[in-house]
Amino acid sequence: MDRLSDDDLALLLLIRFFELKLLALFERGELNGTTHTCLGQEYVPVALRTLLRESDWVFSNHRGHGHYLARFEDPEGLLAEIMGRKGAICDGVGGSQHLKRDRYLSTGVQGQSLSVAAGVALRLKRHEPGALACVYIGDGTWGEGAVYEALNLAQLWRLPLLVVVEHNGIAQSTPTALQMAGTVEGRARAFGIEHERLDISDISVIRPRLAPRIERVREESRPLVVEFATHRLGPHSKGDDTRPPDFPRADWFAAYQAAHPVQSARIEAAARTRIDRIAAEVAARPPAVWAVA
Repeated sequence: MDRLSDDDLALLLLIRFFELKLLALFERGELNGTTHTCLGQEYVPVALRTLLRESDWVFSNHRGHGHYLARFEDPEGLLAEIMGRKGAICDGVGGSQHLKRDRYLSTGVQGQSLSVAAGVALRLKRHEPGALACVYIGDGTWGEGAVYEALNLAQLWRLPLLVVVEHNGIAQSTPTALQMAGTVEGRARAFGIEHERLDISDISVIRPRLAPRIERVREESRPLVVEFATHRLGPHSKGDDTRPPDFPRADWFAAYQAAHPVQSARIEAAARTRIDRIAAEVAARPPAVWAVA
């Protein structure tokens, strides 16, 4: 793998150790509810970070901590939200899955965000040419009818909609091969929508490959489906992992450590220290108070 900038690697490992810290907090009984970590998939939103603009909308899902951190680099606010502490993004009522900040929205309802993103893309086309709506979905979301309704309208109306598919091969506990006929590409092509599949995790290769495709979404106001063949290292949520031992779990960071050990060790240590410090500071805050307007 090519050497990453310190900034990119620091953001990747910020996400990695944020997610690991959440799992550790759950094990100690310091968090309630549940959480869905993006361990192994961190490179997807980080690769897209420089290709998206402040004027773009981003729609995330239940596995969205990496999407949020790549957008805002705000681990303090996100952890406060999940822990229900002062300084929380949404006063602690959104929790891990349901967030609203500026032009960023997340939901735990599969397929819901794609319809909303299509509507936002229509408004952007009419009033803010050059801006786009980016929506993250997983391979399991293709079982929802709302996905096809949104794609149909996106192509009919030529909407600036970027659909990012994080295809990790399993939908909660069901392997994709057991619940999805055909391919993501075939389904996109059925609507006449362009599709790009990426089987790599090297950000230095991903960005130049996607940059012209995403510019076409902006300039020509047309939808695009980008499919990342990725790997979820952790369980579906905080503990339910039914995958067999031989299920693919390739880790981009293990490969990167082998290629660039000195840089990896230095930035890994800094990321661990930063997250430990943030977790201790946020845990000491008073509870968040929901301010009803």
